Amino acid sequence: MSSSDPVVVHSGGCHCGKVRWQAEAPASVAAGTCNCAMRGITFFTLPNDKFQLQPGSDEFLTTYTFGTGTAKHILCKVCGITSFYKQRGNPGEVALSVSCVDPGTITHVHVTPFDGKNWEY
Repeated sequence: MSSSDPVVVHSGGCHCGKVRWQAEAPASVAAGTCNCAMRGITFFTLPNDKFQLQPGSDEFLTTYTFGTGTAKHILCKVCGITSFYKQRGNPGEVALSVSCVDPGTITHVHVTPFDGKNWEY
């Protein structure tokens, strides 16, 4: 991913479609993949102001926290999918699940492993 990568509008959401969002990010994304046995996810981050939850979606969201309570694991009340979340280490950013982005706008994903099993919380 470089500064010359085009920025596109990605759309995405949960499995049942009750939670929908749009986000401005490059077509080629640098993602982390978490090895957490409970909740593995491949994600990329972007500034909060580049993320827009679509109208009506918030009524289908619930939040789960554990440990310090700083990380906000946001999921759909209907299907249970976490399509985005707030990381405790980056409160100014939102993390999007690569697999929850609608097909057609991501051209490349560069994946780096993230050790979530040993992350202090």
